[in-house]
Amino acid sequence: MSGSRRGLLDSISSPDDLKSLRREQLPHLADEVRRRLIETVSKTGGHLAANLGAVELTLALHYVFDSPRDRIIWDVGHQCYTHKLLTGRREAFDTLRQWGGLSGFPSHRESEHDAFDTGHGSTSISAALGAATARDLCGGDESVIAVIGDGAMTGGMAFEAMNHAGHLKRNLIVVLNDNAMSIAPNVGALAGYLGRLRLDPHYRRAKENFEHLLSRLPLGLALLEGVDRFKAGLKQLLVPGMLFEELGFTYLGPIDGHNIGQLIDIFQQAREQKGPILIHVVTCKGRGYPPAENDAGRFHGTPAFDIATGEPIADLGGRSHTAVFGDTLVRLAEADPRIVAVTAAMRDGSGLTPFSERFPDRFFDVGMAEQHAVTFAAGLATRGLRPVVAVYSTFLQRAYDQVLHDVCLPRLPVTLAVDRAGIVGDDGPTHQGKFDLSYLRHIPNLTIMAPKDLSELAAMLRTAIECAPAVVRYPRGPGLNPPESLPEAILRGQGELLREGDDVALIAIGSMVWPSLVAADSLERRGIQAAVINARFVRPLDERLLLQVGGAVRRVVTVEENALAGGFGAAVLELYHARSLDDVKVSCLGLPDAFIEQGLRGELLARLGLAPEHICQTAAALVGAGAETRR
Repeated sequence: MSGSRRGLLDSISSPDDLKSLRREQLPHLADEVRRRLIETVSKTGGHLAANLGAVELTLALHYVFDSPRDRIIWDVGHQCYTHKLLTGRREAFDTLRQWGGLSGFPSHRESEHDAFDTGHGSTSISAALGAATARDLCGGDESVIAVIGDGAMTGGMAFEAMNHAGHLKRNLIVVLNDNAMSIAPNVGALAGYLGRLRLDPHYRRAKENFEHLLSRLPLGLALLEGVDRFKAGLKQLLVPGMLFEELGFTYLGPIDGHNIGQLIDIFQQAREQKGPILIHVVTCKGRGYPPAENDAGRFHGTPAFDIATGEPIADLGGRSHTAVFGDTLVRLAEADPRIVAVTAAMRDGSGLTPFSERFPDRFFDVGMAEQHAVTFAAGLATRGLRPVVAVYSTFLQRAYDQVLHDVCLPRLPVTLAVDRAGIVGDDGPTHQGKFDLSYLRHIPNLTIMAPKDLSELAAMLRTAIECAPAVVRYPRGPGLNPPESLPEAILRGQGELLREGDDVALIAIGSMVWPSLVAADSLERRGIQAAVINARFVRPLDERLLLQVGGAVRRVVTVEENALAGGFGAAVLELYHARSLDDVKVSCLGLPDAFIEQGLRGELLARLGLAPEHICQTAAALVGAGAETRR
């Protein structure tokens, strides 16, 4: 896959350059784009399979439409790499997902061609309908195109938008990129429906023939009572694929998503039609790179890899939090038949593959629908089951009301296993899990905990199931101290004093406990004795321990991998104020009040002041200020 990059791609600095090519040159350009994608992602990591499947689709879109005047809105956006190569970012493409480089998702700050910032699923049709409505109100005539995958179509928001679009009847084009997958293979009735359309090569001809037949019906038939119902019923009987037309869309497809000429023709046709149009494009995820075609799930989001073998280049450094969660849940479920697992299209990413294989009847993938996942779990819990919902921190944001209203208000025993909490890294601001403690901490009846290591993660999962509703939040990547056996549950609300000290207390939660211990060693070399507390629980706090240590030491540094606003440190400050310990000097370390760009996790933590050396400096400065006050 390696070789010279000289060729057609080097001549493309904007979509206008693309339009100067002849149609017969475009398949060659597609080959060059694929080589560039594979070469770059093999070094930077990224979303490979989805991008390889969308090359011809993207070329055809930019060949027909006039970006940025015409607005192309990508759903999720993890298939936008070819779009970036065509819109002036080719020379910077090697910086993909690196600090200071190109985002792995659309970003309006990066280019005027990125019409809408995305990173989460099912949003594109709503955004595109809004843009189309604004165009009409402002007297414009540009095209608006939403590109959405069949996985994102399983999210309810997509159908809410389609329902509204069918009512408004604005000129709008929705391109349904159907590759039978989101991250894992798609599930549900819609997946089956699209599968039947994919397998029916005669659909378009049947639809055209039927419409021709209707046009030839005798005029007298129009006088018959109920003729509209007759026509609609006959259409449903004879023509497959009517779901989208019943929602008010003109349906075109299925189209071969790797035939550039056919794509260009259909896009040109759609551009001239009125009202909302849905173009059903069938593509192959991972197209052109056999390892990605054969294992599209693994190459959905991949670390750097060897092109020849497809294998990751670097050892990820031990067992991951996700893997330990998945293995622990299987062991708990073997002893407790009430435990069931729920995921929203993230079986592999959330570590539930072993559970789904061991307990297929107790595993539920609901599609890309986090709101439904949480309330579905609540329904399971009303009948005595103990559902565990595995979800990424930023995706749980989409189900906030369901957590509050459907789980915590009735106090149902649902466990939320919140993966990718804190800094996720190279996926950038749409995926950094920095808000969950803040948006969950104020909800009554909810227990919230975060483990310092892998053994504590296993123990907390057991605790959560026993005292649910509960949240266990843990970071992406490898952890320390994997469990050798299934640990006992932790007493709810009980923190842990890991190290005693008289000069300052480092009160840390979750992933920040071990860096705080390292900082305490550095402080000791400076002659400063630091106590270290593993808080374990954000709700309820271990008030006895925090008051005892804070009251004795009078200088406290809280450390969390979460937004400072409303987070763990804020909870400690509230506790001290409520108990009249306002003279305790507290410095809160956490994530800033900003959206955090992409970069390596360790690099970002260092830049954001959460590395051990910065914790040490903050504590030393607090001790120094206290000494000055005493003098």
